Amino acid sequence: MPPIDMTITALDHTRAHPRPGLGELATTRPDLDRAERAATELLLALGMPLGQEGMRRTPARMVAAYAELLTAEPVTMTTFPAETGYADLVVVRDLPVRSVCEHHMLPFVGVAHIAYLPGARILGLSKFARTVEWFARRPQTQERLTDQIAEHLDSHLDPVGIGVVVTAEHFCMTLRGVRAAGARTITSTARGALREDPHWRDRFAAATRG
Repeated sequence: MPPIDMTITALDHTRAHPRPGLGELATTRPDLDRAERAATELLLALGMPLGQEGMRRTPARMVAAYAELLTAEPVTMTTFPAETGYADLVVVRDLPVRSVCEHHMLPFVGVAHIAYLPGARILGLSKFARTVEWFARRPQTQERLTDQIAEHLDSHLDPVGIGVVVTAEHFCMTLRGVRAAGARTITSTARGALREDPHWRDRFAAATRG
């Protein structure tokens, strides 16, 4: 049986959003010229010396950085038949998380760990990283990001069980406000056997701890 390709685009990602309108990607192309003008006004209003040589291109660089953080490439979710009968955990650890807090538009960075018990199909391993990146590249909360990754993989793979753990540092907490340098936030969710069966729940916790 050939692999099945399922491409995520900016128009079909809403299936993985239990709360429509939250954490979604823009469906229109960014207006970089308008954004640069706005960034210039913002920085001037904050008293930044944009006339200095080192800051003359800062608004453009600022806009380019945010556009990169908030733009995701389409992902093809390629699955394959689980022909070998493999019935143990598949664990993918330390997938990079780079996102932007929707409350302050400051980055949060960390890693995601994903574990699943295959059902009838398995997923190409690189697609786990692509899925994390897809949902991270928009204004987010870490709690929603964790849920969205699990929901999307669960709906496409129909596994026996799936779990996601995200650990991240939020710059809105470590660089400003309380300035709690080194603080990390951990969120997790599990579905199917990884939530309901004590054996697999413990295996999931052990495999993603560290």
